[in-house]
Amino acid sequence: MKAIIPVAGIGSRLRPHTHTQPKSLIPVAGKPILAHIIDNLVDWGINDFVFVIGYMGEKIEEYVSSNYPQIKADFVVQGVGKGTAHAIWLSRDLFGENVPLLIVFGDTIFKANRTQFIDSAYSCVGVKKVDDPSTFGVAELNEDGSVSKVVEKPRIPKSNLALIGVYKIADSSRLVSALDAVLSGPEEQEEYHLTDALMYMINEGERIETCDVDSWFDCGRKDILLETNAILLKIGDYRKPHADQLDSSILIEPVYLGEGVHITNSIVGPNVSIGNNTSVDSSILKNSIIGSDSRLHSANLGNSVIGNDASLSGSTLSLNLGDSTEIKMGN
Repeated sequence: MKAIIPVAGIGSRLRPHTHTQPKSLIPVAGKPILAHIIDNLVDWGINDFVFVIGYMGEKIEEYVSSNYPQIKADFVVQGVGKGTAHAIWLSRDLFGENVPLLIVFGDTIFKANRTQFIDSAYSCVGVKKVDDPSTFGVAELNEDGSVSKVVEKPRIPKSNLALIGVYKIADSSRLVSALDAVLSGPEEQEEYHLTDALMYMINEGERIETCDVDSWFDCGRKDILLETNAILLKIGDYRKPHADQLDSSILIEPVYLGEGVHITNSIVGPNVSIGNNTSVDSSILKNSIIGSDSRLHSANLGNSVIGNDASLSGSTLSLNLGDSTEIKMGN
């Protein structure tokens, strides 16, 4: 089975971090969002990938090529952001005909039953019940449990089953036909959604079922990013800190420390991830993500995301600090 991962989005909700790196490469619990997705699918036995890249796509291609030499990876460029249906349509020549596909959006970390997705004889969509479905794609069901309708961000939702961004397509040829039909629509349409293609397939008689997921993290906002970091640190098998990384400091687990991190006279944790070669001195950190090659001195941080190669000196409470930024507070 081939996995299609669209990662061409700009990630405007995660600025300033996405000014300097793609959203899918922002770290969570010690590794980029994209790495969580790839690792999960490799565990499922999938080793054939197509990445639809766009904004700073060369960084994604470099990351995948350097860190996953064991997988087959193809890259397709989406030069203009015309939506998920357009992104997948661009990679149609790499599908093959009449084969199953797995589509996973590049900001979706999830845990699910492999058998439901991979071994199902039918197409299926990953769903999760949410309190406010108006901000997601939504699935409505027939009496037999199959999907009757999929709607992108409905103003008046008739279902609380959010589409999480994971789709198993039983027959690639049917998907391509649906994408062709959707993209032949009005040229003034700014975006073409995958939900439009799924709806076309349903109207043509395709049976699509739902697959519940055990956990799902839509890593498109700072608050969800930090929540995801905390949960994955608690349940994950992350690398434990080395004793030589600590000098007169206290760690409150769970904490992830990258290679080359050194912490002096500080209290770190819980729920903190720190990237490679970062130094922390005389600071208190909790519920935060700190990038690589950064320097923190006399910082009091909670619920913060600090980018790579950043420098922070002084006390504060909550920051969303991008790459290569320097802040000094106090006298």
